[in-house]
Amino acid sequence: MNDNEPSPPRVVPPSHRRTIALTHVELTWIEKKIEHWLRFGRRVEEKILDRRRSISSFKPGSIFAFVRWASNDYGTIISRMDIVRAVEPGARFQTLPFVRPGGEILLRVDSWPKVERVLQAIDAVEAFDVDPADAAPEYWRHLHNRLAAGHEPRAYTREQHAAWLKRRSVTP
Repeated sequence: MNDNEPSPPRVVPPSHRRTIALTHVELTWIEKKIEHWLRFGRRVEEKILDRRRSISSFKPGSIFAFVRWASNDYGTIISRMDIVRAVEPGARFQTLPFVRPGGEILLRVDSWPKVERVLQAIDAVEAFDVDPADAAPEYWRHLHNRLAAGHEPRAYTREQHAAWLKRRSVTP
């Protein structure tokens, strides 16, 4: 092959082709400075960047909880939690730091007391032997709205979960 001939196109093996668009979440852990972590969610891929950073990826429709905490010499500067549903390509989404491209935000809270309330609600869902990633998205919206209004949220119930599973089985 001489220098004037174009090189043949590079063929990517099927195992390396991405068949679905994933949502990527950048996680960082610098002890007592920056802590970005997932409370729940089913990762389909995880890429370790270095000993402090990684990227977790989720399929469209997956629900995950992303916690961000940071401090400086004077104490905590941010405590935040978002429960997000990864979106299909072309669907509308909200942007969120460290989440690419973004997602449908089901719950967003700021301040440690509210983050702690959400963590307790997640624990309560798990007490029913339900993975929080499988809980009804409407419950996370309900929890967000009640906490934002300063009201007591209702607990997630087995009946609510059963209704969600039935509804999910008949809707595309």
